[in-house]
Amino acid sequence: MLKLSTKGQYGVRAMFEIARGYPGKPINIKEISARQDVSVPYLEQILNTLRRAGLITSIKGPGGGYVLSMDPGGISIGQILKELDGPVALTACADPLEGCIRADGCVTSLLWRALGEKIESFLDTITLGDLSHKKSLRKHIGKLDHAVKTVPRQGEKQGRRREARKTPASEGSLGQGARV
Repeated sequence: MLKLSTKGQYGVRAMFEIARGYPGKPINIKEISARQDVSVPYLEQILNTLRRAGLITSIKGPGGGYVLSMDPGGISIGQILKELDGPVALTACADPLEGCIRADGCVTSLLWRALGEKIESFLDTITLGDLSHKKSLRKHIGKLDHAVKTVPRQGEKQGRRREARKTPASEGSLGQGARV
């Protein structure tokens, strides 16, 4: 099914670590690497992209590291993922860089684009500040959970729902196996 790239996952986790130091404590790359179990060279690539996008600033010298360029409540998970992975494109026809010659007449093209827009819209509502405050994050997840549970799945009767399988993502974790 649908999976986030490791770059996107690690980028969100690194930004969460940097947000923990907000407003005044720079977090160095070795701390992020140790806390999130991500190699320093891979983090350098990710953080350079986020720095060029203006989401973080690097501070040189002793006691230096990375700081957020703005309040954690002003940086959405959607922004981070768009900078690292580009827009959500579930299929090649929905990807603005790839496109498809059949996109205009394809019956499913509109479906995949609409689903990608819903995912982006949801990710844009969750901020680094929300990740830091579980109550706020649960509110956002609860809205999504309610929307998903109210739509009957194929073969189900209205009013009944299938018990969801617990995953790190469903329990609010930013674990490596989290799925979108």
